[in-house]
Amino acid sequence: MSWFKKIFSKEEKETLDKGLEKSGNNFISKMSKAIVGKSVVDEEVLDELEDILIASDVGSETTIKIIKRIEARVSKDKYLNTTELDVILREEITNLLSENADNNNFGEISTQKPYVIMVVGVNGVGKTTTIGKLAHHFKSEGKKVVLGAADTFRAAAVDQLVIWSERVGVNIVKQEMGSDPASVAFDAVQSGVAQDADVVIIDTAGRLHNKINLMNELSKIKRVMQKVIPNAPHEVLLVLDGSTGQNAFEQAKQFTAATEVTSLAVTKLDGTAKGGVVIGISDQFQIPVKYIGVGEKMTDLQLFNGKEFVDSFFKKR
Repeated sequence: MSWFKKIFSKEEKETLDKGLEKSGNNFISKMSKAIVGKSVVDEEVLDELEDILIASDVGSETTIKIIKRIEARVSKDKYLNTTELDVILREEITNLLSENADNNNFGEISTQKPYVIMVVGVNGVGKTTTIGKLAHHFKSEGKKVVLGAADTFRAAAVDQLVIWSERVGVNIVKQEMGSDPASVAFDAVQSGVAQDADVVIIDTAGRLHNKINLMNELSKIKRVMQKVIPNAPHEVLLVLDGSTGQNAFEQAKQFTAATEVTSLAVTKLDGTAKGGVVIGISDQFQIPVKYIGVGEKMTDLQLFNGKEFVDSFFKKR
């Protein structure tokens, strides 16, 4: 049982199309120039395609993987014209994303209640906003949600989470500035149990001061939560800012080295031409991209669907 609808509504699809408009237009424009006057997919066309994919922030490793798959298709079919390249590229990227697809479940409510999500990521990536939007999603599904403001190093982070809790209409657990983050997480999980909540979402400090300190801090938060619920957190969600392109890759490296990340949310894809970063991050880290942010509204955090993403990315507008 999924906590989110797997089938896209018309409105969701339109939002996704609009959110990926800049990325898609940029890619398609470059592709059109690369194949103009060409009739077959040859080495020159594939070299151009490789450059375009890298420039679209897909990442070099994933780009090479995609090119090799297309080369295999060209070799097998002997002759492929450039009009078929668009279809083949869509198919291979969709296949790549599906190989690392998640079942889109945030656990079964009957066996995991409250379901504890620890959210990590550097400051400025849209972490707190993502938590607010997640809370809205769960509440709209009839779930009881408790937020834990464990980023106690920035007053703005706590204040922002309080605003989101009021906007969405969910409870929040917080302490004074400078309090031990693990203590806040403990109180939030305990409160979730006491309130018979379905979901507890814990915000954490977004500092990459150094990997060891980050690792110790996140490990401590986990250990303390496990005093209340032995297998908490059930999900460690890393939030990445898609508009930063290759910077997002670096942040993913840092956080996956510091803690066990089980899912990803890529935000701020609207208004940027760097949407290709979703493809590269999903492939290189072998961690499912669960959510993508494609707008400002509370409903604009979407459950990631690789097929729909590729369709919107390649849509001719």
